Amino acid sequence: MLGTLPDLDVFIDFGDAVRNFTCHRGFSHSLFVLPGVAVLIWLALRRWWAPVRAAPVYWLAAVMLALVTHPLLDAHTAYGTQLLWPLAVTPTSWASLFIIDPLYTLPLLAGAIAIGGWASRPGAHTVLVTCLVLNSAYLGWSWIAKSLVEREARASLVESGIGYRAMFSTPTPLNTLLWRVVVMTDEGYAEGLDSLLVDEGRMEFVSYRSDTRALAEADRIGAVRRLRWFADDFVSADVVDGRLVMTDLRMGQAPEYVFRHVVAERGDPHWQAVIPERAMTMPDRQALSSVLRRILGDKGQLP
Repeated sequence: MLGTLPDLDVFIDFGDAVRNFTCHRGFSHSLFVLPGVAVLIWLALRRWWAPVRAAPVYWLAAVMLALVTHPLLDAHTAYGTQLLWPLAVTPTSWASLFIIDPLYTLPLLAGAIAIGGWASRPGAHTVLVTCLVLNSAYLGWSWIAKSLVEREARASLVESGIGYRAMFSTPTPLNTLLWRVVVMTDEGYAEGLDSLLVDEGRMEFVSYRSDTRALAEADRIGAVRRLRWFADDFVSADVVDGRLVMTDLRMGQAPEYVFRHVVAERGDPHWQAVIPERAMTMPDRQALSSVLRRILGDKGQLP
């Protein structure tokens, strides 16, 4: 229950689609806030629950770790986590894990079942420790995989002659074997895929254009600035029917991205702010099934 507490902010309406998107994983995930919340919860439990009074130090550690590890794990995904809220620093997005990864979650589930159902048996402790070791080893592997992919990406970009100013890498859904790399260019961005299971040779990047002029002209609009800050400027812009649509390039893949927002409309002569609208796209079953084929070396782009 404590481990899910920070995500209850998803039920808060922060005012509009952009603020709901960018305020999630904000104050409720802050390392400045959660330790204080942990102490308050511990004090309440110690007053009204005898087991906490019997082992107060252990329970304080348990409550504290349940809350603090949540945002630290969230920071390993691409979404972005405001670990230092209320400081206005770019949200942390280490992006070494997909937001759902069975190989990370299943050991935790097995350990929780063992200690919850058979805590009195000696073997339960062994199972729990083993599951935590496997889980932590997988997290460590994700960092190694990320470094391998980015090294290969840099070499391939040099060979391809593609100039870029920033790079973002993230695993594709449900695995850490197939990675997507996004680089920001002067004309827009480029994307490439790299499988760690097979040797595919040089990474191939596909370039896409972004309406950088419209994005710069609309930068005075609050929603535009906030989305650029939240995504560390890994965004693209398109003008559709006179409206400016911004895309977060960190989640999804061309041409389908999970988070897109309408943020402005063309005025006379300047861009005008509008009530932001979400244009969200979720991957379909075909897109998820194609991940396995691509891991095995099928170089057709994911849908």
